[in-house]
Amino acid sequence: MGKPTGFLEFARISEAYEAPEVRVKSFKEFVHRLTDEQAKIQGARCMDCGIPFCNNGCPVNNLIPDWNDLVYRGNVREAVTVLHSTNNFPEFTGRICPAPCEAACTLNLDDNPVGIKSIERYIADTGWEHGWIVPEPAREKTGKQIAVVGSGPAGLACAQQLARAGHSVTVFEKSDRIGGLLRYGIPDFKLEKWQIDRRIAQMEAEGVVFRTRVRVGPPLPEAVNDDATESITPEELRAQFDAVVLAVGSEVPRDLDVPGRTLAGIHFAMKFLTPQNKAVAGDQPNPIDAKGKHVIVIGGGDTGADCTGTSLRQGALSVTQLELLPKPPEKEAKLITWPYWPHKLRTSTSHEEGRVVREWAVMTKAFLGDEQGRVRAIRLARLDWSSGKPVEIPDSEFELPADLVFLAMGFVHPAQELLDAFGIEKDARGNAAAATDGPNAYATNVPGVFVAGDCRRGQSLVVWAIREGRQCARAVDEALMGTSILPR
Repeated sequence: MGKPTGFLEFARISEAYEAPEVRVKSFKEFVHRLTDEQAKIQGARCMDCGIPFCNNGCPVNNLIPDWNDLVYRGNVREAVTVLHSTNNFPEFTGRICPAPCEAACTLNLDDNPVGIKSIERYIADTGWEHGWIVPEPAREKTGKQIAVVGSGPAGLACAQQLARAGHSVTVFEKSDRIGGLLRYGIPDFKLEKWQIDRRIAQMEAEGVVFRTRVRVGPPLPEAVNDDATESITPEELRAQFDAVVLAVGSEVPRDLDVPGRTLAGIHFAMKFLTPQNKAVAGDQPNPIDAKGKHVIVIGGGDTGADCTGTSLRQGALSVTQLELLPKPPEKEAKLITWPYWPHKLRTSTSHEEGRVVREWAVMTKAFLGDEQGRVRAIRLARLDWSSGKPVEIPDSEFELPADLVFLAMGFVHPAQELLDAFGIEKDARGNAAAATDGPNAYATNVPGVFVAGDCRRGQSLVVWAIREGRQCARAVDEALMGTSILPR
């Protein structure tokens, strides 16, 4: 806890943002970190609530009251150590996590939770600036060789933990750079990529080997950013390594089977976001340009908001974001939902940047094209959800101009071809089947092959991927060594 009476004395302080008219002119991060004094005051608000619901609300079980108290008392260096005891990459989650910990905070009962996410970022950034975050190589090597396939947050967390346990770890990535969807799915205005590069350098100093442009298994029809120039079969990988961890994410996007779907100008979200991140990194310009165009984004989640923010920065004439579900309430039923993640209206920073319309409870009927075979409009119908099920409202059809359409409706499961190549059993949703506890935690039906992250649990948050990567690392360590000192 912080100051016993701090929650009565101090108001919640939010991080400052660049003005919308300023931040849309670049792809730079626009959120300003708390000052030392602001962080201290925010930490002081952590109350003696008896049961730290924030700790259980956080998927990695961050020791939130502990580091809040340390920040309040000015001991940021120790706060860095405590924060890293549960989270390998707090500078990532301090920027892009939706903060379920804050929803679970006791002070959220009156809509003023402690700014946990902002303190987390403050601790991590301060630790880097002062040189307190350094490589932690293992003192002794085990002689075991482990392959991690996929370099998103689950793969990186798993690889770092295994390397610190003394194993020799090689990370395989089919893209040209390390980071998975951290690098090629999240826009730079939310997470600048030098943050990832800094962690990669730390992991390399700890002994992790990174191999990019290497495809494991067969070519995948809907792979996100496959830059592979060489490939390795599952059989070859298993023969070369003592254990294999698949952390390949959930890459198969949900499609929309309606008339006109094949018209030019209709793209899956990642076909737009990935080349934009590459363009920001100095590669070729994004072949999909929203400048001066009417943009339709189908899907109301974070990926849809990322398409919205990117379109605005490219100079879109208008952006309309569509959602099948009805508009959530402005405020949740607190006494029913707390301390769990509430169902309520969420507004992204991208929605505040102008020229954005959000349509709720609408169904796509068809895409309409011009004589050149390009999309020119979208036909929609409004839905009635009063019965709990979507019912089309008679005579409610309408059209919107559409020069570009982005499908941001989520991902259904990992690439089935890859799982099949390994012979891995799948659950009913097409994810890799593996338990998270017991003697075979994170182990598949294939001996020596483990899974973690979205390819096991389905698409989820970065913080859940980090949790699964850490837990999977412990499971692999136990399987190889009989016991493990890694935290679970």
